[in-house]
Formats: sequence, structure tokens, C-alpha cells
Amino acid sequence: MIKLGDYNILTVVKEVDFGLYLDGGDEGEILLPRRYVPEGAEPGDTMEVFIYLDNEERLVATTEIPLAKVGDFAYLEVAWVNQHGAFLNWGLMKDLFCPFREQKMRMVKGNKYIVHVHLDEESYRIMASAKVEHFLSEDMPPYQRGDEVDMLVWQKTDLGFKVIVDNKFQGLIYDDQIFKYIHTGDRMKGYVNTVRPDGKIDLMVQPLGRRRTTDFAETLLEYMRGNGGMCPLGDKSDAEDIKEMFHVSKKVFKRAVGDLYKRRLISISDNSLKLND
Repeated sequence: MIKLGDYNILTVVKEVDFGLYLDGGDEGEILLPRRYVPEGAEPGDTMEVFIYLDNEERLVATTEIPLAKVGDFAYLEVAWVNQHGAFLNWGLMKDLFCPFREQKMRMVKGNKYIVHVHLDEESYRIMASAKVEHFLSEDMPPYQRGDEVDMLVWQKTDLGFKVIVDNKFQGLIYDDQIFKYIHTGDRMKGYVNTVRPDGKIDLMVQPLGRRRTTDFAETLLEYMRGNGGMCPLGDKSDAEDIKEMFHVSKKVFKRAVGDLYKRRLISISDNSLKLND
């Protein structure tokens, strides 16, 4: 069965001047246009292709890699707008349609939005929706404290940033967990702090345990690179000042400083750190 808006492994049936026809089973033969045909491909070969609908709503194959597939959340840019809705660039020749009814506010050409890609039940077309919360799972997340997850930064709130966890669940990074610049659309690793009774997840950007020192060393290095090569904390700095600035213990801070020093990346003084040239 063909998975529309997804990757499929299909067999080449025949070659024509304008491309290859692939065996789509019950859906019949599906064209892979000549510009997407891999060199040397011939009848009998199998290949992985992405299946979507062309401008005449016919199944068509491509070897291009879209920015999202059906079931994904993604941060996409509006390519153009007409009287029916917005059309988003998702990396394929035909843009992805987001009707007005699936927009929280009227989308603007050139702006980017977090959307969910899905199949419209009535028209069987691939569409986008900015009403992201309708597509998040209501299941209880199966995570334990400290589990590593993938995060897509969704939107800023008064408390921090809402994120989409593992392309499925809603989570939140509180402001006091953030000490580098992040914005909507960023994809990053996160670590589970708490799964709340309502199924929402509180997240950290630093892991628990021994991995934390190594990861914080890289975070500290990134901070210094973005702040003129300096850090206003050093070996003798107060533990509360370190916690307030970086949300780590003095022990973790000193281990990270020691790691960077051994790698000859920084110079240390009592109350500051400096990147080496």
C-alpha cells in the first residue's frame, strides 16, 4: 500500500522518455520524472522515493528530500498566498497548502511558522496546519527523569519556551533552564526533568549525572565564544553566582573549567575565564 506524503520502496516497471514508471500496486504506475531519476536506474531496480501529489492531484514520485513528511511537525516558510490560503516551501516542486481554516492568524509571505503535516480526510490531500496543539499526542509520555529527547522549539511563553518532544508530545523549557539564545524552529537535544500528571513534560537543556560535566564544558565554551571570549566567573567565584548564571553546581562548573583548561582552550583567574587565541 502506497504511503502518501512519505517514503516508499518501489520497483521500476518501465522507462520512458520523460522518466521511469514505478509499481504502485493498487494505485497503478507512478511516474518518477526524468530530472529525479538516479544515474543508471533501469527496469527491475528498486528505489526509495517520496510520494506526493502533482498539480493535477496525481501520485508522483521524487528522490528529493522534503523538509517534512506526513505526521511531522516542521518550521516552514510561506512561499506565496492566494485567496484560499498559504503555500509553504517544504523542499519539493509543489508547495504545501495551508488553508485559512488551519491558520491561527493570517500567514504572511516570507514568514516561517511551526506546522503539522497531515492528510486531509475529506480531500485526501497533503496539507499543513498551524493549529499544532490539535495534533499532539494525548497519551501519557513514557519517559523517566533524565531521558534524552529531541525537541523542536515551538513558541515563547511567559514561563519559557514550549517545545514539541520527539515529534509527538508537548513540553516546556523554563527560562531558568536556558542560558543560550534559542528561538522558534530550533531543533535540539533535551532531557526530561518531570512528566506532569497532565502529560506535559518539563525539560532541561543539560543532562543529569556524569554526562553533565562534559556537556556543560561545551556549553561554557559556547557561552564564551558568544560573549567576547570572556566569562565573569572564575575559580574562586561564589557557588550562588554560578548557579544563578548557569544553573549548575560549583562542582560541575569547576570540572568543566578544568576540562577546558586541560585542552588549553581557556585561561583561568580567580574571578574570570578567558578564551585562548
